[in-house]
Amino acid sequence: MKHELQTFLGNAIAKLSSDTRILGVAVAGSWITQTTDDYSELDLVIVIDNLFYIQTLKERYSFAERLGQILSVFPGDHLGEPHKLLICLYGNPLIQVNLKFLKLSDLEQRIENPVVVWERDGILTQKMSESISQHPMPRLQWIEDRFWVWIHYAAAKLGRGELFEVIDFLSFLRSQVLGPLASVKNKQLPRGSRKLEAVSPEDFSDLQKTVASYNRQSCADAIYASILLYQKLRIDISEDQLIKLEEAEKATIKYLNKIVREDGNVGHRH
Repeated sequence: MKHELQTFLGNAIAKLSSDTRILGVAVAGSWITQTTDDYSELDLVIVIDNLFYIQTLKERYSFAERLGQILSVFPGDHLGEPHKLLICLYGNPLIQVNLKFLKLSDLEQRIENPVVVWERDGILTQKMSESISQHPMPRLQWIEDRFWVWIHYAAAKLGRGELFEVIDFLSFLRSQVLGPLASVKNKQLPRGSRKLEAVSPEDFSDLQKTVASYNRQSCADAIYASILLYQKLRIDISEDQLIKLEEAEKATIKYLNKIVREDGNVGHRH
């Protein structure tokens, strides 16, 4: 697949470089860390002259169609990028390519340093040299302010028997809280649930326990496991100014224990 991505990239550069409004092309994602494999997508960053940006955005679907046999394409609205990002599935070969259209000035604020594969007069390289990329990191106080409300929500849905909702919510906690914190602890960039298989064996085992199957016992166990893992990670990466919501923590765990006790099929685990 890496060879197929390189072939697609070469063809894309040849077509995009002929448009004078385009200042350069870069590749983000696994291309940066040279970890592209048979399952990788191609994350193309297409940088456009500020003067022609609005005009070019209106033609973004045409750009996508010019790059290959397109089978499906839709905007990245589910990722908060309804205009800049197109998610594309191409055939012959079957690959996913994400096209992100940026103004040159957008490179001043970026979460990573994409690999420049083509540019006019070194303009992308120069622009990125003027600033530093900043990957968003989890904010422990922000999490602490919300975590116990989230656990109360999960406990309430467990009590009501909405197990699908509990399972979905546990996945949310893993991607928004536990995964990012575990990644930071293990000196990895936080990317939701991505690459969590690479954390330490202890953290990996703890994360596995937060995955529930469709029964009350499993859901209850996973909620308790999520609490325990959060408490451990909170200690491991604690910030000096962290204000723990101890009353909320105690009240929420007490509420969860009550829910669990009221169901004779679910054992008390905390």
